[in-house]
Amino acid sequence: MEYVSRVPRPPLDGLIDDLYYLEGAPPYARLTLPPAPSALLIVNLGAPFRIRAGAETAEYADGCVATMPTRAWDFGYPPWTRSVGAHAKPWGLAPFLPMPAAELSDRPVTVEQVWGRSATAELRDRLAAAAGPREMLTLLEQELTRRLRETPGLGLVRHTSGVIAARNGAVPVGELSEAAGVSGTHLAQRFKELIGVTPKRLARTRRFAAAMLAIDPAGPIDWGELAGGAGYFDQAHFGHEFRAFTGLTPTRYLEVRRRFLREHPGHALEGWPLPAD
Repeated sequence: MEYVSRVPRPPLDGLIDDLYYLEGAPPYARLTLPPAPSALLIVNLGAPFRIRAGAETAEYADGCVATMPTRAWDFGYPPWTRSVGAHAKPWGLAPFLPMPAAELSDRPVTVEQVWGRSATAELRDRLAAAAGPREMLTLLEQELTRRLRETPGLGLVRHTSGVIAARNGAVPVGELSEAAGVSGTHLAQRFKELIGVTPKRLARTRRFAAAMLAIDPAGPIDWGELAGGAGYFDQAHFGHEFRAFTGLTPTRYLEVRRRFLREHPGHALEGWPLPAD
């Protein structure tokens, strides 16, 4: 599977972690993506894919837009997939959306629903006609730059999210609003508008993501030490959060990660997605 990515130039680098191109046969027909402190844009150039978020499953032919999730997603891939997209910071898609981010949390929509049918079709045609992945990424960057707009409250949300990230989510919510000089209600409202979740939920997801990224599936793991290092009260609290975010116990999660490593060593997608089959 071919995966090409790069960080966009300013000002997009303050919104988007990376632009990427993906093509090839997926390692598994279905992959589970645990919640992460990020948003996602996919412009699909191949056969449709499916996403199950909660109890609902939908097919996406032109791609999808999704703000920060609160639960795991199930991605169903065609035998060969091809797409261009952006992994955005939690607030990163807000300047490109015509609706509050909360409307898309755990409810991915098609690109057409966000940018319109003709604009989406024209973008997909230009991407499909590009000379290669790097030209595609340049075209997507130009499109996002063209669509960038001023977004009220973005500075507040971005700064507060940075504090949460710097402390890996281990920060009292009251401390955040006090430091920002606004009420907790105002801060929560801005977060819902631009990220889709409250500061408390972002902090919780950020802490869980930090714990997951600290796991080395190839070596022995001291779960108690890992839980304490991530700021959980105890190992039981950590286990509860693990099941809430992934549907798996930490031990079962490790088995699934090791299966991915064993069956597809060095794969471009290894590290976050999990086999769902």
